[in-house]
Amino acid sequence: MNYYIRSVQKNDLNAIITIESTCFPLKEAASKEQLQERIFTFPECFFVVEKNNQVIGFINGCLTNESTIQDVMFSNATLHNPSGQYQAIFGLDVLPQFQHQGIASALMRYLISHTQEKHRKGLILTCKEHLLSFYAQFGYENKGISASTHGDAIWYDMILLFSN
Repeated sequence: MNYYIRSVQKNDLNAIITIESTCFPLKEAASKEQLQERIFTFPECFFVVEKNNQVIGFINGCLTNESTIQDVMFSNATLHNPSGQYQAIFGLDVLPQFQHQGIASALMRYLISHTQEKHRKGLILTCKEHLLSFYAQFGYENKGISASTHGDAIWYDMILLFSN
Protein backbone atom coordinates (compact mmCIF):
# COMPACT_ATOMS: atom_id res chain seq x y z
CA MET A 1 0.00 0.00 0.00
CA ASN A 2 1.42 3.36 -0.99
CA TYR A 3 1.07 5.95 1.72
CA TYR A 4 3.34 8.39 3.42
CA ILE A 5 3.55 10.06 6.81
CA ARG A 6 4.23 13.78 7.13
CA SER A 7 3.83 16.66 9.55
CA VAL A 8 0.37 18.17 9.80
CA GLN A 9 -0.46 21.30 7.82
CA LYS A 10 -3.17 23.87 8.53
CA ASN A 11 -5.09 22.87 5.41
CA ASP A 12 -5.44 19.30 6.77
CA LEU A 13 -8.01 20.46 9.34
CA ASN A 14 -11.20 19.50 7.48
CA ALA A 15 -9.92 16.00 6.71
CA ILE A 16 -8.80 15.59 10.33
CA ILE A 17 -12.21 16.67 11.65
CA THR A 18 -13.90 14.09 9.41
CA ILE A 19 -11.53 11.32 10.49
CA GLU A 20 -11.86 12.17 14.20
CA SER A 21 -15.67 12.20 14.07
CA THR A 22 -15.66 8.90 12.17
CA CYS A 23 -13.26 7.13 14.54
CA PHE A 24 -14.51 8.30 17.93
CA PRO A 25 -17.96 8.57 19.52
CA LEU A 26 -19.21 12.14 19.85
CA LYS A 27 -18.48 12.25 23.62
CA GLU A 28 -14.84 11.25 23.01
CA ALA A 29 -14.02 13.02 19.75
CA ALA A 30 -12.03 16.23 19.78
CA SER A 31 -13.93 19.25 18.50
CA LYS A 32 -12.96 21.31 15.48
CA GLU A 33 -11.66 24.01 17.80
CA GLN A 34 -9.58 21.55 19.82
CA LEU A 35 -8.06 19.99 16.71
CA GLN A 36 -7.35 23.42 15.24
CA GLU A 37 -5.63 24.49 18.45
CA ARG A 38 -3.54 21.30 18.50
CA ILE A 39 -2.40 21.89 14.92
CA PHE A 40 -1.44 25.47 15.83
CA THR A 41 0.14 24.70 19.23
CA PHE A 42 2.08 21.49 18.65
CA PRO A 43 2.45 20.78 14.92
CA GLU A 44 5.78 19.11 15.73
CA CYS A 45 3.79 16.40 17.56
CA PHE A 46 1.01 15.96 14.99
CA PHE A 47 1.48 13.68 11.97
CA VAL A 48 -0.86 12.62 9.19
CA VAL A 49 -0.77 9.68 6.82
CA GLU A 50 -1.64 10.41 3.22
CA LYS A 51 -2.58 8.10 0.35
CA ASN A 52 -3.27 9.40 -3.16
CA ASN A 53 -3.24 13.00 -1.87
CA GLN A 54 -5.92 12.17 0.72
CA VAL A 55 -5.34 12.32 4.48
CA ILE A 56 -6.55 8.93 5.76
CA GLY A 57 -5.30 9.01 9.34
CA PHE A 58 -3.29 10.83 11.97
CA ILE A 59 -1.60 10.67 15.36
CA ASN A 60 -1.26 13.59 17.75
CA GLY A 61 -0.59 14.64 21.32
CA CYS A 62 1.27 17.20 23.37
CA LEU A 63 4.57 17.03 25.22
CA THR A 64 4.36 16.90 29.00
CA ASN A 65 6.32 16.08 32.12
CA GLU A 66 3.36 14.08 33.45
CA SER A 67 3.68 10.29 33.23
CA THR A 68 -0.06 9.86 32.65
CA ILE A 69 -2.56 11.79 30.58
CA GLN A 70 -4.85 14.14 32.50
CA ASP A 71 -8.31 14.82 31.03
CA VAL A 72 -7.68 18.57 30.93
CA MET A 73 -4.91 17.94 28.38
CA PHE A 74 -7.45 16.90 25.74
CA SER A 75 -9.18 20.28 25.80
CA ASN A 76 -6.34 22.63 26.68
CA ALA A 77 -3.53 22.61 24.11
CA THR A 78 -1.69 25.32 26.05
CA LEU A 79 -0.62 22.61 28.52
CA HIS A 80 1.84 21.51 25.82
CA ASN A 81 5.34 21.81 27.23
CA PRO A 82 7.88 22.01 24.36
CA SER A 83 10.58 20.64 26.68
CA GLY A 84 8.35 17.94 28.15
CA GLN A 85 9.91 14.51 28.70
CA TYR A 86 6.90 12.47 27.58
CA GLN A 87 5.09 12.43 24.27
CA ALA A 88 1.38 12.06 25.02
CA ILE A 89 -0.88 10.50 22.43
CA PHE A 90 -4.40 11.90 22.28
CA GLY A 91 -5.53 10.12 19.16
CA LEU A 92 -4.44 7.49 16.68
CA ASP A 93 -7.12 7.61 13.98
CA VAL A 94 -7.39 5.81 10.64
CA LEU A 95 -10.45 5.89 8.41
CA PRO A 96 -12.35 2.58 8.66
CA GLN A 97 -11.78 1.59 5.03
CA PHE A 98 -8.00 1.76 5.63
CA GLN A 99 -7.93 -0.01 9.00
CA HIS A 100 -6.29 -3.42 9.51
CA GLN A 101 -3.70 -2.65 6.84
CA GLY A 102 -0.81 -1.69 9.13
CA ILE A 103 -1.34 2.07 8.87
CA ALA A 104 -2.02 2.69 12.57
CA SER A 105 1.05 0.59 13.40
CA ALA A 106 3.13 2.63 10.94
CA LEU A 107 1.94 5.88 12.55
CA MET A 108 2.78 4.52 16.00
CA ARG A 109 6.26 3.37 14.94
CA TYR A 110 6.84 6.78 13.31
CA LEU A 111 5.94 8.68 16.50
CA ILE A 112 7.98 6.32 18.69
CA SER A 113 11.01 6.86 16.46
CA HIS A 114 10.43 10.63 16.36
CA THR A 115 10.18 10.72 20.16
CA GLN A 116 13.38 8.69 20.59
CA GLU A 117 15.23 11.02 18.21
CA LYS A 118 14.21 13.94 20.44
CA HIS A 119 15.70 12.13 23.49
CA ARG A 120 12.47 12.05 25.47
CA LYS A 121 11.84 9.54 28.29
CA GLY A 122 8.95 7.85 26.49
CA LEU A 123 5.33 8.02 25.39
CA ILE A 124 2.04 7.91 27.28
CA LEU A 125 -1.53 7.25 26.23
CA THR A 126 -4.89 6.04 27.42
CA CYS A 127 -6.82 3.32 25.65
CA LYS A 128 -9.81 1.08 26.04
CA GLU A 129 -9.42 -2.52 27.19
CA HIS A 130 -9.79 -4.06 23.72
CA LEU A 131 -6.73 -2.09 22.52
CA LEU A 132 -4.33 -3.12 25.31
CA SER A 133 -2.72 -5.87 23.22
CA PHE A 134 -2.33 -3.55 20.22
CA TYR A 135 -0.25 -1.10 22.26
CA ALA A 136 1.59 -3.85 24.14
CA GLN A 137 3.12 -5.03 20.85
CA PHE A 138 5.06 -1.73 20.73
CA GLY A 139 6.34 -2.18 24.27
CA TYR A 140 3.74 -0.15 26.14
CA GLU A 141 3.15 -1.24 29.73
CA ASN A 142 -0.40 -1.30 31.12
CA LYS A 143 -0.45 0.80 34.30
CA GLY A 144 -4.06 -0.13 35.08
CA ILE A 145 -7.36 1.69 34.96
CA SER A 146 -6.86 5.40 34.43
CA ALA A 147 -8.28 8.22 36.51
CA SER A 148 -9.50 9.59 33.17
CA THR A 149 -13.25 9.85 32.70
CA HIS A 150 -12.95 11.36 29.22
CA GLY A 151 -16.15 10.73 27.28
CA ASP A 152 -17.58 8.75 30.23
CA ALA A 153 -15.51 5.72 29.18
CA ILE A 154 -13.17 3.38 31.05
CA TRP A 155 -9.57 3.97 30.03
CA TYR A 156 -6.25 2.32 30.81
CA ASP A 157 -3.01 4.23 31.31
CA MET A 158 -0.19 2.98 29.09
CA ILE A 159 3.47 4.01 29.10
CA LEU A 160 6.42 3.21 26.86
CA LEU A 161 9.73 4.05 28.51
CA PHE A 162 12.99 4.21 26.61
CA SER A 163 15.99 2.52 28.21
CA ASN A 164 18.54 5.18 27.24
